[in-house]
Amino acid sequence: MAARNTARKRAFQILFEGDQRGADVLTVLADWIRLSRTDDRQPPVSEYTMQLVEGYAQYARRIDELIAQYSVGWTLDRMPVVDRNLLRLGAYELIWVDETPDAVVLDEMVQLAKEFSTDESPSFVNGLLGRLKELKPSLRRDEA
Repeated sequence: MAARNTARKRAFQILFEGDQRGADVLTVLADWIRLSRTDDRQPPVSEYTMQLVEGYAQYARRIDELIAQYSVGWTLDRMPVVDRNLLRLGAYELIWVDETPDAVVLDEMVQLAKEFSTDESPSFVNGLLGRLKELKPSLRRDEA
């Protein structure tokens, strides 16, 4: 279980870096992989981290639409960058990764919000991802 936790944290860091640099997340992922192979101080990028980042990239436009649609009173640009990227990662895993229980996704994203963001962020992240969890069956149908 700790390996998945680490994979999620690294995927979040890659999404965050891409957002901060204005770079494509797949480019940032490739940079991380290359660096991990050439620098012993850089931790390896796990298969699950790659799956999360690549999956997010595949659905990025739809994920941002969903976050914008269901976040009450917040636009994507006004959200703290940490929260925005936790929501992106959480939305991808929640909606499109069937083997991860929904409760695990919510808990992991809330824990990362506690670690990296503001005092209000855990409840914001939990609330919005909880709403997406409720709507998950219809959101998946929308993609078909």
